[in-house]
Amino acid sequence: MRRSAALAAVLATASFAVGGVDAAAEPQGRQAVYAAAAAEFGVPESVLLAVSYLESRWNTNSGTPSTAAGYGPMHLTDVVEANAGGSHHDEGTEDPRGDTARPALRPRPGAPDLSSPALRTVELASELTGVDSARLRSDVAQNIRGGAALLAHHQRALGVHGTDAGDWYGAVARYSGAGDTATAAAFADEVFATVAAGADRVTDDGQRVRLVPQAVTPDTAQLRRLGLRETERGEAECPRGLGCEWLPAPYEEFGEGDYGNHDKANRPHTQKIDYIVIHDTETTWQTTLDLVSDPTYVSWQYTLRSADGHVAQHVKAKDVAWQAGNWYINSKSIGLEHEGFAAQGTWYTEAMYRSSAKLVRYLAAKHHIPLDRAHIIGHDNVPGTIPSTVRGMHWDPGPYWDWAHYFELLGAPFRGVGTPRAGLVTIRPDFDTNRPAFTGCDAAGQPCPSRGSTSVILHTEPRPDAPLLTDIGLRPDGSPGTMHISDHSSRVETGQRYALAERRGDWTAIWYLGQKGWFHNPSRAPTAVWSFGLVATPKRGLASIPVYGRAYPEAAAYPEHVPVQAVTPLQYTLAAGQRYAVGLVTGSEYYWAVTYDTTNHTVVRGKTKYVQIQFGHRIAFVNAADVDLRPSALP
Repeated sequence: MRRSAALAAVLATASFAVGGVDAAAEPQGRQAVYAAAAAEFGVPESVLLAVSYLESRWNTNSGTPSTAAGYGPMHLTDVVEANAGGSHHDEGTEDPRGDTARPALRPRPGAPDLSSPALRTVELASELTGVDSARLRSDVAQNIRGGAALLAHHQRALGVHGTDAGDWYGAVARYSGAGDTATAAAFADEVFATVAAGADRVTDDGQRVRLVPQAVTPDTAQLRRLGLRETERGEAECPRGLGCEWLPAPYEEFGEGDYGNHDKANRPHTQKIDYIVIHDTETTWQTTLDLVSDPTYVSWQYTLRSADGHVAQHVKAKDVAWQAGNWYINSKSIGLEHEGFAAQGTWYTEAMYRSSAKLVRYLAAKHHIPLDRAHIIGHDNVPGTIPSTVRGMHWDPGPYWDWAHYFELLGAPFRGVGTPRAGLVTIRPDFDTNRPAFTGCDAAGQPCPSRGSTSVILHTEPRPDAPLLTDIGLRPDGSPGTMHISDHSSRVETGQRYALAERRGDWTAIWYLGQKGWFHNPSRAPTAVWSFGLVATPKRGLASIPVYGRAYPEAAAYPEHVPVQAVTPLQYTLAAGQRYAVGLVTGSEYYWAVTYDTTNHTVVRGKTKYVQIQFGHRIAFVNAADVDLRPSALP
């Protein structure tokens, strides 16, 4: 393929290896790279920029693949390269059902299906450009060229020769990789909305890129010429404008009282839905669908595809899916699984973030769920049910899920209120520049690639070389936490709120798992913003109080046909003088649903009230009778 003069000029003066391109190495800037690639392949620059924005927000992600095996700003997929190692996010022995009234489930998925052409777009880009796959993955300029070549290829296949941006609607829809009309249209609509609105940001490797807003009238009629299947929404509970289909999980009985893979219910009439739980799948889209349609496996309400944001619903919101590892949370939540299967994957596509945010906004409005991190939680924020289950709980979506950007898309950005006297902090580091030195992404003890994260690390003293905090649930021997990617013993996440414990210079301490956790929080580059709300503290005269992983009723609340569920404290305690941010105050509930026959399913409600607190990395519950609730403002 002939290179344009513009591209040749850029290549002559720049080095584009992913993982730290600076302005000095790229004197004409990333903007010029997009312009040159657009000119070479005859793609409108605005279209190329907008497609790249919807894939990666123009980031390089230090050369690491996305969780869906996509590389570089154009998300060229290479599923073989990205899965050179084994999966790591799904470590743990968690029982997804998390109901101690039933035998534990220990499902394990088989090998993922990696055959889809959508997972190997780097190969077609290599054919079109003459550049080998390795360079297309690692060289930013060539990656952008590869994306432009793919768009031009799709345009030629349509037989469209227009030069106006709106003439490229069909090619953009094809680039998404979607197999159905609604999802392809949703992706293309987001791209052209970005063209109309414009965008301007500094990438994760320090390059300013701008898409100037421009009027555009996309030729949406081209969608019919792509030969895609019509989207069968069926019974799916989704907002308009989202590519969504109904692929039900089976509710089947298979002998000796055993059944799967979820429980029938009638929420919110029987129980209020308080939470939406964010997961990643740890396997490919097709394998995920195969698993959720297996009655002997487990379940969740929705799955979202990475490349194009397509949504499949499997379990109705009224029913209880086996997804979060804690039966109380399961019975009060809706679970969203986001496709993530690349063993080396560390980032999520913008297309999936946007689809997920649309879905969560819809569900939150429908079920009156507040848009905050006490109610929109990661699987990694779900507490263990009893002491023995704490250590095995899962930790997805992990420290590279961009909570700040996600909540901006939800229309609920994390903003500060007041001064330190407000008494709470909301964790809010700059994602691109906040780069904790994690290990173990590819092999135990080996440094992970340097890239942006939502995690902030806590220390026992206000200095960077001080030991990390101790989580006795994860480390019963009392040893301090580590920087291993799955070890959140001493780690807080963006959007979480904690009670202020102390300040010294540029360091701030919060209450965390019964300890003071210090993090660097200079006023010139803060990693948290001040917040105001309620805090819980032990009542006067109590030296310490127990902490729970579920809000179960007292024994007297159970009818005769429902066995009493133990109210078992976790291995932690909350000591006098400590304060923890309150997420919600709730009654006590247990959903008895251990049979396929739903006639004896029962919601048990007690008189006990609980307070949900942000206790460590995960949420927890304390008995409302044990605590005083006070405004967080300091005297």
